[in-house]
Order: sequence, then C-alpha cells, then structure tokens
Amino acid sequence: MESNKKLVLELCKLPDETAWVEFKHNNYDPKMIGEDISALANSATLHEKNCAYMIWGVDDKTHEIVGTNYNLQNIKKGDQELENWLRCLLSDNADFEFESVEIENKNVGILIIYSAASFPVKFEKTDYIRIGSYTKKLKEYPAVESQLWDKIKNKRYEEQWAKFDLSLNDALQLLDFGVYFDLTNTQIPSTSEGIVHYLIEEKIIVKQDNGLYAITNMGALLFAKRLADFDKVSRKAMRIVQYDGNNRMVMLKENVEKKGYAIDFENLIKYIDALIPTQELIEEALREKKSAYPILAIREAVANALIHQDFSISGTGPVVEVFSNRIEITNAGTPLVDVFRIIDNPPKSRNEKLAELMRRLRMCEELGTGWDKMAMACELSLLPAPKIDLYQSNTRVTLFSEIPFTSLSSDEKLWACYLHACIKQVQGEQMTNSSLRERFGLKDSSAATVSRLIKEAIDKEYIKPLDPDTAPRYMRYIPRWA
Repeated sequence: MESNKKLVLELCKLPDETAWVEFKHNNYDPKMIGEDISALANSATLHEKNCAYMIWGVDDKTHEIVGTNYNLQNIKKGDQELENWLRCLLSDNADFEFESVEIENKNVGILIIYSAASFPVKFEKTDYIRIGSYTKKLKEYPAVESQLWDKIKNKRYEEQWAKFDLSLNDALQLLDFGVYFDLTNTQIPSTSEGIVHYLIEEKIIVKQDNGLYAITNMGALLFAKRLADFDKVSRKAMRIVQYDGNNRMVMLKENVEKKGYAIDFENLIKYIDALIPTQELIEEALREKKSAYPILAIREAVANALIHQDFSISGTGPVVEVFSNRIEITNAGTPLVDVFRIIDNPPKSRNEKLAELMRRLRMCEELGTGWDKMAMACELSLLPAPKIDLYQSNTRVTLFSEIPFTSLSSDEKLWACYLHACIKQVQGEQMTNSSLRERFGLKDSSAATVSRLIKEAIDKEYIKPLDPDTAPRYMRYIPRWA
C-alpha cells in the first residue's frame, strides 16, 4: 500500500528513535512486542500523537532499510496467532494493526499502534511507557504517569481524525475551506500550501507521519461539503422534523443537514424559521410579520445544542422538532453546570476547541450568555420561559409559543419567575412585583396574583428577599444563589 511505504520512508528520516517510534530487524519476541505496544500507545498519548509505530526491517542506528525475514501475520505464540495472543493479554482499550510493505525489494513489517484512550494501555495488567528509547514500567515514573493521565483526561474528540491518508488536494476537495476564510475575515491565500497552513494551525487538517493529511472531526463537522463522506461524524448532522399538531403522530417534513455546521448554520436557522407560524401586524399603515418565536432564542438554542453535545455518545445527533405550540431542541449529553446556575455561570464546554472556533466564526459567543439571551428574548416577547429537561444521556430545550398566564402550569410560572430574577441579578438589578407583572404582560390589578406567585417561589427556595425587613410594597427579590 503506497501510504504505508510513505509512512516508513518518512519515519526513517527521523534522526533517532523516539518515544513513539521503534525500529527493529528480526526481533519478534511476543512478550517484548506486548510490552512495547503498551509503552508506545501510552507514549503516543503523552506526546499528543494519534499513532505510534514499530517497524521491522529497519536498522535502529542508521535507519537503513535492511528487510526482515518474517511476516507479523504469520507468527504464532504456542498454538495461537500472535495477534490473538496479544489481544488476550492487552487491556481492552489497546488498538493496533499489522501491515507489511515491500521497499527496495525488501520486506518491511509495520505495527501501527493507536494512542491510549480512557486509561493507559496495559499488558499483562501492567502499564508501560517509553523513556527515551527504552520501555519501562509506568509506575516507576510517577511524574510521567501523572502527565499521561492529564493528557488522557484532556484528549479531545475534535482533534481525532475523521478521515486520513489523504493527499493535500483530496483533503481540500472534501472541505469548503473558503467558508473559514470568509467567516474569519481572512484573505484566502493564493496557494494550497498557504491555505493548509491556516487549516493546520486551526487543527482542521493534520499532517500525518507518512506525509499525507488527515481531516479532524472538528474540521469535518464544521466544513465538510458532505458529512456523509465522513463515517465517524455523519450521524452528528442536525436533523429538523416538523409535526402536524402538538404530538409526534403525523410527521409533515424531515430534513437532515448535509453540510458542515459552519457552512449551513445561517441556512439552517432560516429553514427552521420558515417552518414556524407568523402573524401579520399592521402598525402605522405598515405591514410587519411577527414570528411565533424570537429568532434570537432559536439561534442560541441551536448553537448551544451543536456546541455542547457529547460526541462520545455514538449513533445520535442534535435534533430540532417543530410542533404547533413549541420547538424542542435535543442534543446528546447533559450540561456541565447546574441547571439552576445556567444564567450566571461562567462558560464551560466539553468541546472547548469547537466552541472557541465557532465563536470566531460568529456562530456563538462562548461567553456563557446563550441562555441569558434566550431567556431575555422570550421575556421581551412575553412568551413562557424556555424549559430545560435532563435525561440519562441527553438534554432537551423547549421554546413555547404564546400561552396566556392563566394557562401556564404552576411549575412553568415558578421557572419563569426564577429566570426573571436571575436575569435581573446579572444586570445588577432586582426583581420586583412590578417587574414580574411586566414580564408576564399583566396589569397592575394582577399585583395580588403575582404576590402569591412570589411567595410560592420563596417557599420553594427559587428566590429570596434582598432585605427581609423591607416594607412589602418596596420588597426586592434575588435568585437563591445570590
């Protein structure tokens, strides 16, 4: 295979063996191979490499191609094939594959070892690491072990490879890279080398050890011309479904976005907006269309679903469902912050690189203000507060169309009251009976009704008085965490 030949030739250019590359001639001792797989997998993670390699048929001093007499696929340990024997003694997260290639009429064996994920790779229940060009037990180097665990915990889905072994031209053909330059207001370079420089800096594309290129999951998710070209991320495409009525009995339309998030985000929002009902208003002889939902709230809810989804949950992607009386936006994973602190908490994302790049692409703000904007937009339109429901492995945000105050449930009123107090607090103000009436679009005559709602919110510890000794008519309220 041509890519394997390029890989070997590129690795032979290294001045010395590294913590993630080892050259051998004819040493095929099974125990040694098992220990080295553990050591190289862990070292690859430590040095932020996608793969490590054992190469047979290369002199470990001169890196000259000398050939090897054996084929890894044909070697046995007792009655077992070497691969099966190794997999039985390695931890479940060990992933590797045997390859062979002919170079200069000489046989070269290649063991491609994928970096450790979730926890260090073990052989015979012991984890190993490469120290210089030697394989050592990891426990003998506690500082290195600590660094390895930090790397494992911080290993990001965005930087893993969605497609690899691509020529530069093939990699660029799969991506609408022009969108990156447009959205970042950067002049597009005149050469492929200039373009790929930016894409590598952003970790959209990675140059592999064999001189070819890989497209990262983040690169595919944001800039793929066709998400279907990337098996690993194709199920993460946004799905939009419209139903007839308020339930899922009759589906009217279904659309699965085919392009990367950055390419189609604006069209996605426009598509959702076209599905929701509008009302034509006439003010001062001018006709104006009013949507049933604030477009800002829809935009923030969709952007949050894309950014905060848990990519480790396979087989599912973000979904927008449009009903007659509400819109539900669902994504895999649950929030990293307490739902009751969703307004004031500092930004926190499990996909930090994705969030940071989407901010610079002006798709979101990465300031932790998405929920603030969503809640405020609904308040200004006198709509029910956006609702957030947590399930075992996903999160659902619901935006409601107009519902009269008297038709809201007790829980819906309390949640709207709480979010109103939160918004006032982050604005340096406090909630009052008057401000809450205004939030619900109620007249002064409803003051007693709102007072009862405030009392219930206090009893259930949603809010508390700023100063309990203040006279009732001047009372101000703050959220429970303030």
